[in-house]
Amino acid sequence: MSHIFDWFFSQYQDTPTHLFVLELIGVFFGFLSVWYAKQENILVYPTGIVSTAIFVYILFVYGLLGDMLINAYYFIMSIYGWFYWTKKDANNQEMPITKTTKKEHVWSLFIFTLTILFVVAVYMYDGKFNTWAAYVDTLTTGIFFVGMWLMAKKKLENWVYWIIGDIISVPLYFYKGLMFTSFQYLLFTIIAIYGYKAWKKSLSNNRQIA
Repeated sequence: MSHIFDWFFSQYQDTPTHLFVLELIGVFFGFLSVWYAKQENILVYPTGIVSTAIFVYILFVYGLLGDMLINAYYFIMSIYGWFYWTKKDANNQEMPITKTTKKEHVWSLFIFTLTILFVVAVYMYDGKFNTWAAYVDTLTTGIFFVGMWLMAKKKLENWVYWIIGDIISVPLYFYKGLMFTSFQYLLFTIIAIYGYKAWKKSLSNNRQIA
């Protein structure tokens, strides 16, 4: 077991201490945010804002431009989601979980495509679109942009995007040497699966009440 820990932490031997500490803090608040999302708790947003602000800086340092843009977008969408989740419906109840409509699916495709094109342009401008990590980073950026938009609107299908994106992100961050972040995405995958089940159950309960 000690050999595993030695190997794990050896990935950080050339990492500045402040980046190591910031990653731990960002991972902790990121984990809290996903957990609160599973619970349909409004605290998903303030905890997410802290985590995303930290990772914007970390990912800029590591040159993961796509994921840096993801976190900047998360930061903005967290503010929007915080506002949307506090709104009341016609019966003065909290906005319920709903399924994605056909129109929203079209918007999802539009957001995904536009995001991919934008990230490719950013990578090409910086001359960094030359590794497999850049291609994968571009793909996950599109997936997560849609996932975050759907989560802010309390759509059940947001979890499908999170699950796919999280699974892809595990080896990406592992390759980049961000071991704690890679482990975080592994946990995110597990929580997202349970989150989908919890939201689906909540949606069913709401329909029965209605």
